[in-house]
Amino acid sequence: MDRIYLRDLVIDAVVGVYEWEQRLQRPLRFDIELATDTRVAAHSGEIGDTVDYEAVANAVRAIATREPHTLLESLAEEVAETLMASFGTPWVRVALGKPGAVSGVREVGIVIERGHPESPD
Repeated sequence: MDRIYLRDLVIDAVVGVYEWEQRLQRPLRFDIELATDTRVAAHSGEIGDTVDYEAVANAVRAIATREPHTLLESLAEEVAETLMASFGTPWVRVALGKPGAVSGVREVGIVIERGHPESPD
């Protein structure tokens, strides 16, 4: 199975467990991978035959900015579930980082994978 990806998608959003964090927008960094079969698109040259990168980015933006999230884990899970359902992908990997969240650490975050990257016939 082929994979498309988005690297370093930066979105200002509210994520945090503390009350003061729930009042601040901070940059979040997403790396997204989706499994898909790109063979039809490779031959047709049509965006409708593949996963639209901009549509993926817009979906992630909509989720991240819709409402405050308490945990990176819940935000990553919602992104994964939505992308799988919206784009019909059998597998997704979401890496989500929160720069500057912990003193002395460049970035903290989570990486989740959902589904199974199946091989095409």
